Amino acid sequence: MHNAKRLVIATLSGLLFGFVCLALASSAPEPLPWQVAVQILASRTLIGFAIGISCISLRHWSIHGLVMGGLFSLPLAFSTLMAPESPEYSKAGMFAGTIVLGMVYGLLIELITSLLFKARAEGKTQAATS
Repeated sequence: MHNAKRLVIATLSGLLFGFVCLALASSAPEPLPWQVAVQILASRTLIGFAIGISCISLRHWSIHGLVMGGLFSLPLAFSTLMAPESPEYSKAGMFAGTIVLGMVYGLLIELITSLLFKARAEGKTQAATS
């Protein structure tokens, strides 16, 4: 394994933001189905896991977090297109919001992992991670 500390911190950070995302999604007037709750937690945890194992060098940790967050939010974003119509949220708005929030979570996961816990990805130069 490349860096176990990075993998654990990033995955747990993803799980943490999964609960944040779940809390935001649960603020709707209708109760959230348990399948959707599991999908939200799994999606955000997957972002953390992917960041933790990624060896892709994208010049800076922030770009890496944004790209990975957006990329791994796509499955959850496409599932929002199957949600029933709601007067409060459009399907297009939910799709875009899911990807944007995924990018924010990816950025925050990378920030926590790389800067706060200093578990930087191997193979990246010091200048690229500062």
